[in-house]
Amino acid sequence: MALQNILEEKMLPKIMDFVSTKTVQAIRDGFSATIGLTIIGSIFLLIANFPYSPFVEFLTKTGWRSYLLQANNATYSILALASVFTIGYYYAKNEKIEALNAGILSLVAFVVLINHFHILPNNEKIDGVIPVLYLGSRGMIASIIIGVTVGKVYSWFIKNKIVIKMPDGVPSGVANSFVGLIPGTVIVTGSVLLYALFNIIFKTTFVDFIYKVLSIPLQGMTSTFGGAIIMAFAMSFLWWFGVHGASIVSGIMAGILMSNMLENQEILDAGKILTTANGYIVTYNFRTILQIITGSGITIGIVVYMLFFAKSRQFKELGKLSIGAAIFNINEPIIFGTPVVMNPILFIPFIGVPIVATVVAYISMKTGLVPLMGNVNPPWTTPPIISGFLVGGWRLALLQAVIMLISILGYFPFIKKQDQINYEQEQTISEAKE
Repeated sequence: MALQNILEEKMLPKIMDFVSTKTVQAIRDGFSATIGLTIIGSIFLLIANFPYSPFVEFLTKTGWRSYLLQANNATYSILALASVFTIGYYYAKNEKIEALNAGILSLVAFVVLINHFHILPNNEKIDGVIPVLYLGSRGMIASIIIGVTVGKVYSWFIKNKIVIKMPDGVPSGVANSFVGLIPGTVIVTGSVLLYALFNIIFKTTFVDFIYKVLSIPLQGMTSTFGGAIIMAFAMSFLWWFGVHGASIVSGIMAGILMSNMLENQEILDAGKILTTANGYIVTYNFRTILQIITGSGITIGIVVYMLFFAKSRQFKELGKLSIGAAIFNINEPIIFGTPVVMNPILFIPFIGVPIVATVVAYISMKTGLVPLMGNVNPPWTTPPIISGFLVGGWRLALLQAVIMLISILGYFPFIKKQDQINYEQEQTISEAKE
């Protein structure tokens, strides 16, 4: 209990203070706003690469595969561009000020900070184009930095009333445009100077510099065995205290995980074989369809026990109520109904099962037993087995089945102990009534 008190009184408040900052909230909300784009893009990518060769050949011959991939490219390839807008927007919104200008200025700053030309392999320069790679995977970390920075700067100007204020009779749309003139001028001027600085001194752009200095190392660290284990631990550890661990980890790591996923897809789009030598194991969909299937803590093992082995009336009823939600990866009824939160008996499996599952998944991909994943990213509510098949074929679906078996075996002795305690309490209450 002493350790639990230390965690509750010392560590958890600091974690909550950090995740409650406007910066983290803006990053979390900003990336959440782009999830719809990834799902739409995944649908078109899935159809274009459906796991049935005759169908794919038909699409290719008729030209429809290129049309479908056009939609995928138009969603995934601009994720950094969309994210910089949404992050800047939500930062200003969290500051309780008019947010649209902040989003637009974030987008403008991002575009200023990338090249508007492309150098061909023969060193020929083509003007008037923006390299698409920097609007997607290579610009993700820069989009976070730029979105947050512009959001902060814009909010500071507005809060300190360093704005052009129009008379009351002016329409709000016009008035808001003038409100953003001074902060907008400062932000765009600063972006131009920063672009010039990196161009003159480093012979590169700010966005490319961030990609090489920050993004690549962070992506590599995240995709290591240790990085995968830390993610699995953090999500369950926070949830055990009743804090939405998956949401917090996603808010912090989404940009890096999406970059990994997008770069894997770029390898596939180039017609190359995706391997651990050129791709990433730990991606955004690695987290959603392997580390938290049936919900954080991979609690399907608890539900299965309740349905088939429970002795207490509470668990029998809870199992019936929870199975439908668990199929769609929703496990709040289990987490709060069992309860798992702050339950010392279930602490070990709730932390341990996702870690073991991560180890099995990582080794399976590292050894080539299961393919690495591109950017097919079905909705997180897609049932296990189905989601695995859609993303990686039968081998990934089989891996999900193995992970669920690990959950059933891992939780069994612990939930059985809790069930026995509940059963004895029910018997005592029943006898007292008699």
